[in-house]
Amino acid sequence: MQGHKDASTFIKSFTGSHHFVLDYLVEEVLQQQSEGVQTFLLRTSILDRLCGSLCDAVLLNASASGQETLEYLGHANLFIVPLDNERRWYRYHHLFAELLRQRLRQSAALGDEGKSADKLHMRASAWYEANGLEVEAFHHAVAAHNVDHAARLVEGEGMPLFFRGVVAPVLRWLESLPATVLNARPSLWVMYGSALLFASQLTGVEEKLQAAESALQGVELDAKTRDLIGHIASIRATLAVAFQQLETIVVQSRRALEYLHPDNLPVRTAMKWTLGFAYQLQGDRAAARQAYTEAISISQAIGHFIITVMATIGLGNIQESENQLYDAAETYRRVLQLLGDQPLPVACEAHLGLARIYYEWNDLVTAQQHMQQGIQLARQLENTDRVVSSELFSARLQLAQGNVTNAAAILAKVDQIVRQQNFVMQMPEVAAAQVLTLLRQGNVAAAADLIRTHELPISQARVYLAQGDASAALAVLDPLRQQVEAKRWEDKRLKVMLLQAVAHHAQGEIDKAVELLGDALALAAPGGFVRVFVDEGLPMAQLLSEVAARGFMPDYMGKLLSVFEVEEQKPENKSELTPTQSLIEPLSQRELEVLQLIAQGLSNHEISERLFLALSTVKGHNQKIFDKLQVQRRTEAIARARELGLL
Repeated sequence: MQGHKDASTFIKSFTGSHHFVLDYLVEEVLQQQSEGVQTFLLRTSILDRLCGSLCDAVLLNASASGQETLEYLGHANLFIVPLDNERRWYRYHHLFAELLRQRLRQSAALGDEGKSADKLHMRASAWYEANGLEVEAFHHAVAAHNVDHAARLVEGEGMPLFFRGVVAPVLRWLESLPATVLNARPSLWVMYGSALLFASQLTGVEEKLQAAESALQGVELDAKTRDLIGHIASIRATLAVAFQQLETIVVQSRRALEYLHPDNLPVRTAMKWTLGFAYQLQGDRAAARQAYTEAISISQAIGHFIITVMATIGLGNIQESENQLYDAAETYRRVLQLLGDQPLPVACEAHLGLARIYYEWNDLVTAQQHMQQGIQLARQLENTDRVVSSELFSARLQLAQGNVTNAAAILAKVDQIVRQQNFVMQMPEVAAAQVLTLLRQGNVAAAADLIRTHELPISQARVYLAQGDASAALAVLDPLRQQVEAKRWEDKRLKVMLLQAVAHHAQGEIDKAVELLGDALALAAPGGFVRVFVDEGLPMAQLLSEVAARGFMPDYMGKLLSVFEVEEQKPENKSELTPTQSLIEPLSQRELEVLQLIAQGLSNHEISERLFLALSTVKGHNQKIFDKLQVQRRTEAIARARELGLL
């Protein structure tokens, strides 16, 4: 404020971008320092954080040590902020740092070799690499425009950075490179395709792989080139996993293993995972479990983060299919722990697995929470059917809550998505869910029509039972049980045995039905199954009462029958259960926060300040809230929210 008579007016007009700020920093701070300190400030401005030895490496032969200069700057209050209690690491105030970088760019034009920003960045990169900080080393190599050095750091001496979860910065760098640079280094095209795959941006992957193959034409087929060809095949195998293309997974995985260098453990381990997924699709769960277990063991030993996550998800799927629900839940939780607070979209698989398990344990609230998180993450995936799986579970949850109409609406939407996207693998699951919903609606004829277009033996048996033809149901179920027992499909075996018990009970064969149900209960008890019994409705309740009367597993029977008592109180199509149950698509936690602030009368600008969100983000939340509540304006949203008990 020096030199201003009217200080109050100056303060009111003053903004962070005011040119007086820069003038002050240049004239009153920078130019008042000695030449040595000015040089230190300018050259270290390229660093996001500073320590003594790093500054020494960047400046080379400075007159004073970096640590001494940092301590001087701290004592002089020269816009430097300590980052730890030991005062080893510092950073410049962001405005001061930007000024210094601007001055450095200007001074570099004078031809002073020591001030060249590219050279400074390369010195910083070398220091970070020597100290085991590859990500920071990569950032500075990119800033130095040194493509070869950045590429070497991304490749990571056999363990690429994005295999360890560092995807976004690598992808941004690759996107910035011109095609001529990529064509001169085919390995960069392969890296590009791999990074896109790990970022769940599937549409551009094949294009990058074809560019790599074009760039490799005419190149000598040495060990390095063969390894690159194997890497291309491995990416195609992984891409095929996303679309559940069994034949492509197997062919490309084997091609990858044929060409990959024996020492390329990261990619070879990834192929163990893809083959495990292929075994899972083929129904060979024992082979899948073994492959996933081996992939986890090796990937953990070599620090292959992504494959550790993917193989652990696969192991959870196998445990779940073998009725080992407690083990599976622990495995899925381990995945979420690995992925941390800002998980990759693939975390949707773990959330969906936990949703299914908590549903089976009849903890519908926790199941719904995991389902919502799974849906939000699944929507970040391109061209995959994970959203379909999440929505299918959402419909199942609506049925359990008595909201049959909501379930039917969700399934209609899912059926449309499946047909538009041609998700062939999901069509039988959608049809099976539609059969369940139609039977709950009492529309047996429509359910019977639907199963004619799909091979769904369990659904077929349900329709026969609904038609009162128990013998026809058993004619389907008896051979099906032999098949699933031969394949050791424990989840299918349990469901078939329950329907067999219901069918025998319907025929008056009480002893046979009780015996079958007793065997099923023994299978289900270790996993804590509840909904698999409850979802069969009144016939199962009657049969369980028969078993309970004979004193079989009294604690487990008591638990199941008490849930049936609660279920009897639920009216079908009840519209006032809980707020989230009344919406086809529930509001997220953030949307609920925004809704509360809307109800308090805050403007979009005020909400953005309160929640530290961009104004465009707040407007996006508003639109989603209006869509989900099926309203057009704020007043309608508030009224609808109060009606649903959301406020």
